[in-house]
Amino acid sequence: MAIELTNEILRRFSPMDSMKRQNLSALAKKTSIRELESGLTLFQAGDTQKRTVFLVDGIIELTDEDGGKTTVESGTEAGRHALSPHLPRMHTATARGDVQYISIDTDLLDVMLTWDQTGSYEVSELAGSTDGNMDEQDWMTTLLQTRAFQRIPPANIQAIFMRMQQINFRAGDTVINQGEDGDFFYAITRGSCSVVRETPLNKEGIRLAELNVGDTFGEEALISESKRNATVTFLTEGSVMRLAKEDFNTLLNEPMLDWLDYTEAKALVAAGAKWLDVRLPSEFSSFHEPDAINIPLYFIRLKLSALDPDVTYVLCCDTGRRSSAGAFILNERGFDTRVLQGGLNNSDLALM
Repeated sequence: MAIELTNEILRRFSPMDSMKRQNLSALAKKTSIRELESGLTLFQAGDTQKRTVFLVDGIIELTDEDGGKTTVESGTEAGRHALSPHLPRMHTATARGDVQYISIDTDLLDVMLTWDQTGSYEVSELAGSTDGNMDEQDWMTTLLQTRAFQRIPPANIQAIFMRMQQINFRAGDTVINQGEDGDFFYAITRGSCSVVRETPLNKEGIRLAELNVGDTFGEEALISESKRNATVTFLTEGSVMRLAKEDFNTLLNEPMLDWLDYTEAKALVAAGAKWLDVRLPSEFSSFHEPDAINIPLYFIRLKLSALDPDVTYVLCCDTGRRSSAGAFILNERGFDTRVLQGGLNNSDLALM
């Protein structure tokens, strides 16, 4: 029979025993108790998977590379700590009898611990929750576990959440309109929204996406200093947290972008990275880097499945504005990106 993962179970282990209640609850929602039958292997020596494993119930035998064996039993002092936490693993872990364990994404645990120890408020307080409803805090844990947020200094994360403002909407209310100037970055905390883009051939608009709790929008106009390229409307009653343009650029955008000059970019591509050109097809056809992929910025969210998460992409446009916006979107979704400093119109480039 499956056991529900609770705060009390997580508090058995170090360092979760020091975490604030609501932060612990948020972490509990992102993992579960798993079972392993007697004699099966939990992980092998040399394993490099970034998971932190804790023994909930049973006995695990740890065997090092020289054949030395030790056992860890749940409920003991040794059982309070992660099993063979250093990577690559120094031990092979084998179940001695049926066991139950939890396996937490190491980066997520590190970010949550850092936030817990540097923030002045609990997740629930920052989320504006007064009834303890964790569903309304999914947006925060979703942001905290993205690869992008793991690159941001902890002090910035605290400042971001402290400076965000909550805005409530009714079904049918518009958050941003296509053609407006960009002034805020948004994260959905409750409800769902539609993203629609009007085109010269379709005044009703083309529905590009549906956004839900934890999804973000509005960054393209802030980074590229351009007009909003779509209209976002609530499909249900809901709420957003918004961050002003100046705070977004200082606290969130700048730490997430890695810039390269043209020489560095060409060397990275020669080593296996790929050019990703986010200009319009007409611009791309005029000139582009050899073997570059062309995905216009306003299509990039729709074309994520066409990109390889194991490839490093060097994003480029004419000036660097659109490519930095594209890199932000990809970084939020776990891609490894670089941005061409100055863009393709830089006079120092010697395009072929």
